[in-house]
Amino acid sequence: MPPTIEQSFMKALFHGIIAEDIIFPYPELPAEERETTSMILDSVRRFFAANVDSARIDREHAIDPGLLDEMKKLGLMGLQIPSEHGGINLGAMAYTRVMQEVGGLDASIAVTLGAHQSIGLKAIQLFGTEDQKQRYLPKLATGEWVAAFALTEPGAGSDAAAIKTRAEVSTDGSYYTLNGSKIWITNGGFADVFTVFARTSALEEGKKPKLTAFIVERGMGVKSGPNEHKLGIRGSSTTELFFDDVRVPRENVLGEVGKGFKVAVEVLNNGRLGLSAGCIGACNTLLRMALDRVQERRAFGRNIGDFGLIKDKIATMLAQTYALESITYLTASLVDARLPDFSLESAICKVAGSETLWFVVNETLQIAAGIGYMADYPYERHLRDARINMIFEGTNEILRCFIALSGMSGPGKALADVAKAMREPIKGFGLLSDFAIRKARSVLGRERMTKAHPLLSREAVIFEEYTAELATHSEDMLRKHGREIAEMQYAQRRIAEMAIDLYCMAACISRTTRAIERRGEDGARREIDLTTVFVGMAHKRLMQHVADFQKNDDELRKAIAMRAYADRAYPFDIL
Repeated sequence: MPPTIEQSFMKALFHGIIAEDIIFPYPELPAEERETTSMILDSVRRFFAANVDSARIDREHAIDPGLLDEMKKLGLMGLQIPSEHGGINLGAMAYTRVMQEVGGLDASIAVTLGAHQSIGLKAIQLFGTEDQKQRYLPKLATGEWVAAFALTEPGAGSDAAAIKTRAEVSTDGSYYTLNGSKIWITNGGFADVFTVFARTSALEEGKKPKLTAFIVERGMGVKSGPNEHKLGIRGSSTTELFFDDVRVPRENVLGEVGKGFKVAVEVLNNGRLGLSAGCIGACNTLLRMALDRVQERRAFGRNIGDFGLIKDKIATMLAQTYALESITYLTASLVDARLPDFSLESAICKVAGSETLWFVVNETLQIAAGIGYMADYPYERHLRDARINMIFEGTNEILRCFIALSGMSGPGKALADVAKAMREPIKGFGLLSDFAIRKARSVLGRERMTKAHPLLSREAVIFEEYTAELATHSEDMLRKHGREIAEMQYAQRRIAEMAIDLYCMAACISRTTRAIERRGEDGARREIDLTTVFVGMAHKRLMQHVADFQKNDDELRKAIAMRAYADRAYPFDIL
């Protein structure tokens, strides 16, 4: 297999290859980190119970600075920073577990902490020189300095290539002068250190810019606007940033000049896991609220929890949360194992995490009924807080396109190589035989998931079947559309949806296999049941996507939209 396939479970899956060794056995938190993580969680729970009033934070649109100072003393600002730089040095799984806890306790605080360490200081940790790490990480670990991540601009959200903020190198090469602005920067109102992305090439129409990442201190002249008023996560600081002839020393370039896009991508790959973790925590909190409500709310002489439709809601919420938790910790383990490529997996976690939470919070409010809509109760605040997750750190629409196109890039290269090899049959013989072996294997019989427990054989067969379908339809789309595949967003969405469900299924099967092996069938009954329910739901979706490749109304939908663009309104009125 090509090296990129061996190093990514999902990229292998797009070739129809089930790289079982990457996901079996399901990972566990290393013993040496369990005790540390448990102690942190214990102190977090006690601190929040005694000090944090989420309703007040939401009402006042602010987190009390004194509250943040206390959290700094708990070490919550340097969870993943190495101990030599003053941090706690948690691995990805342990950090994910702490962020899950905070996400379940208060969304504004979770976003503030995540913006600081999941993305704000992450570029220094990943790409910083030894000197940069020594200068910045100790103060960031203690929270003496707070970090923020500055990528988005008024005309450049998901399209980072449209960035206009400019960095001009001085004539002697000793510093850069930054000019421009950024919007919607979390922690923007009070952060001391910013990871800023600026264009270091001329603005040329149709040409991709060279972006460079910089460590910029507020003291260098960064100005921030007032805090934005938001639908949810109201306690977090979200502001505009302004750079007016801000001088940044050359030694504050992060990574290589002109290679800033790579820095942004790596940071966001990590950040999406923190977001997914917070979504799990929020789902857990909401499930507790829903389970309390179904036993206290009565209708027709009994608890509403007795009714079938309520039981269906609870079962679906549990199954989807189990799948989300399974993929999030599996992906965190890939980071800990230092796999070089977990970009697809982390994007899937972000999409699944944000949409699972949105489903769970909506159903919880529905179960709560009238009180769910009232500001005196926490349900509506949870709903408002949850909505942002589908937008920031890459909108879910953009990430679906990314999942599909990134996943298909491997098979696309294989097809291009085959075409080239056919033109040069002697030189390409080795490559052709490698491709032929893979194709022969898919023709003679699909790849098998051999490490799933026999009790999950039905679920494993569904996974195998649709892994083959994913590979087949990816190749079909590439053959049919060629380079135009980048514009085929309906096809991309179907491919991405299949990939998301398949990764969730694989993670559930692996995790439940471990549970059965540890505790036996009876001891793992709940994991088995949740896996059965989730795979059943996913199976129906997969069947629909496969059918839609052959027969769909994509072109009709595009035509309807185009007519509406001309109308700029709903076109009917009965008068």
